Amino acid sequence: MNAPGADLPPVDGGATARIVVPDLGCAGMTLVLSLWLVPEGSEVVEGDRVAEILAGGVTVDLGAPATGRLVRLLVDEDDVVAPGAVVAEIAATDPESPAEGTAG
Repeated sequence: MNAPGADLPPVDGGATARIVVPDLGCAGMTLVLSLWLVPEGSEVVEGDRVAEILAGGVTVDLGAPATGRLVRLLVDEDDVVAPGAVVAEIAATDPESPAEGTAG
C-alpha cells in the first residue's frame, strides 16, 4: 500500500519537493498533523518550520525540504497521518536563478 499522495503528479510540470511524515519510531502511536505554520501559497526556505505533528504529548516540527512555494496542503489540521504520508508539496525554485526583488 502506497502512502497518501505518493502517486501525485508534479506541480505545473516542474520540480516538486514533497513534505513527508517521518518515521518517528512511535509504532502504534497516533500521529496528528496539529498545526500548519505556513499557509498554502507562501514562499518557504529549505529548513523552515512548515507544520507540527503531535505524537502523544510530543510535538515534532516538519521542515521544508526545499526552497520554493508551498503549493498544496494535502491534509487538514487535526488529521491523523502515518509515517511516509505526503502532507504537502513545494514547487521548488531553481537555486541558480536570482531571487525576485533583488537589485542586480
